[in-house]
Amino acid sequence: MSKDFLDALKLKGRNSGTWAGSMSLITDPFLTSISPVDGEKIAEVTITTEKEYKKVIDEAKKAFRVWRKWPAPRRGEIIRQFGEELRKHKDHLGMLVSYEMGKSLQEGLGEVQEMIDICDFSVGLSRQLYGLTMQSERPDHRMFEQWHPLGIVGIISAFNFPVAVWSWNAMIALVCGDVCIWKGSEKTPLCAVACQQILVNVLESNDAPSAVSSIISGGQEVGRLMTGDSNIPLISATGSCAMGRAVGSAVSNRLGKSLLELGGNNAIIVTPSADLDLVIRGAVFGAIGTAGQRCTSTRRLIIHESLYDEVKRRLLLAYQQIRIGTPLKQQNHMGPLIDRAAVDMYLKAMTEVKKEGGSFLIEGGALEGQGYESGCYVSPSIAEVRNDFQIVQEETFAPLLYLIKYNTLGEALEIHNGVSQGLSSAIMTNDLRDSEFFLSAEGSDCGIANVNIGTSGAEIGGAFGGEKDTGGGRESGSDAWKAYMRRQTNTINYGSEVPLAQGISFEF
Repeated sequence: MSKDFLDALKLKGRNSGTWAGSMSLITDPFLTSISPVDGEKIAEVTITTEKEYKKVIDEAKKAFRVWRKWPAPRRGEIIRQFGEELRKHKDHLGMLVSYEMGKSLQEGLGEVQEMIDICDFSVGLSRQLYGLTMQSERPDHRMFEQWHPLGIVGIISAFNFPVAVWSWNAMIALVCGDVCIWKGSEKTPLCAVACQQILVNVLESNDAPSAVSSIISGGQEVGRLMTGDSNIPLISATGSCAMGRAVGSAVSNRLGKSLLELGGNNAIIVTPSADLDLVIRGAVFGAIGTAGQRCTSTRRLIIHESLYDEVKRRLLLAYQQIRIGTPLKQQNHMGPLIDRAAVDMYLKAMTEVKKEGGSFLIEGGALEGQGYESGCYVSPSIAEVRNDFQIVQEETFAPLLYLIKYNTLGEALEIHNGVSQGLSSAIMTNDLRDSEFFLSAEGSDCGIANVNIGTSGAEIGGAFGGEKDTGGGRESGSDAWKAYMRRQTNTINYGSEVPLAQGISFEF
C-alpha cells in the first residue's frame, strides 16, 4: 500500500525543547507505532525521560511568561494560521489518522475537519473572553470580574480521537493565554508528532515561543509525571473511567484542577412514534462508526415493544450491508480495532453476554484471511440482553450493540439512566411530549441529549462531556473556555471614603 501521506507530512525528529523524544529505529526505550490496518510498523518514537520532561516544563514556563502578554486577538491570529495549515494538510493528516488508528478515511478526514472547526471557533473566541460588571453596595465603588490564563495545561488524549480531542483543549487554552503540554496516546504517537510539527512551524514563523506547545511520549509513567506536577494547574484527560479516577485522584491530592472526559454507555430510546429510517441510520452509525471505539458510540438500543420486532428486522438488513476492510478505501464502513488486545476484549465481552443469559441476533467475531492479516479486524454483533447484566453495565469499546425492550417511557428512562456513565443519549420520537420529557430534569441524566439523531457525532459549538462516571468535564464549545482560565473579582474604590460591606463600622 502506498504511504505517500507519510512522506508528505515530513515527519522528523525532535523540536528542541518542545518535543521530548525523537523518531528513530535504534533508540531504546521507545514506542512502536504499528498500524492496525495492515500490521506494519510505521515508526518508533522514544519515550520521554524524567530529565527530558523537566526540560519541557522549564521551556513551557518561559514560553508562558511571553505568551500571556500577547493580546488575545493576536493569539487568535496564530490559531487562524494553524487552521489554514490544517486545511492544506487535511488529506494527508486524515490518512495518517486512519492508518495509525484504524478508523475509516471519512472519519479520519472528519477528525481533521473538527480541528479546523475548533480553530475557527477559537479565533472568534479570542475577542470574546468576557467578564461581568456587578453593582456594588458601597458608594463610589465599581465591581467587575476578569479572566486570566492558568499557565501550563496538560492534555492527555486517547487513541480513538488522536488529534481532534487535543485540539478541542489546546486551541481554546492557547487563545486563553495558556501554554500546552500534550501526552498523546502511546498507540498513536505519530499523530501527535505531525500536529506538533505543523503548529511549531506556525509559532516560529510568527516569532512566538515554540514551547507554547510541547509534546511528551510514553505510557502511564509519563502520565504520572504530569498528574503529580504542581507546575501544571490543569490536567485535561480523556480515556476510560478507571484512568480518570487515577488522574482525578492524583491531581486533587495536590489541589490542582482536572477536566475529565471519560467513558460512555450511551443509549437510544425508540418510541412508538419514531421514524424507523432515522432509527436505523442513527443506531448503525452509532454502533459501527470507528468500529464502536467512540466514547459516544451507541451501546444500547432501548426499543418499545410495539416496534421491537420490526427494528430487529431492519437492523439485520442494515448490518448485512456493512463493508469491513482497510479504512483507507472509502467504500468500507468499518476498519479494524486498535490492536489485538482490543479484539480479545471484544471476544471476552461476547462470552460474558452468553454467560449472563443474553442471545445474539448477530454474533460477530475476529476476521481472518486476505485483507485481515493484522489480526485486528472483527465483525459487529447485536445481542438481546437485560440492562442489569454486569457486562451491559460496562463500556465495551467494540462494535457490540445491545437490544433492550420496554413498555412505558418511564421504564425506558429508568433503563437508560440505570448505568454509571452519563455521556451521550438520544430519543427517537415524533411526539413532542416524549421529546420534552426526555430533555427535562426528569429525563436523560447525560451531558448530551439528542432528539432524532444518534448518540455519536457532536459538533464543536457545544460543550462536550458528561456526568457521573464520565467525569463531569466539558471541552470544546459554549463557555468551556472558562475551565482554562482563572476568575478574578475586582473592586475599585474611586471615592474618598472607605466604607465596608454589610454596613460594618470599624473606627479608630
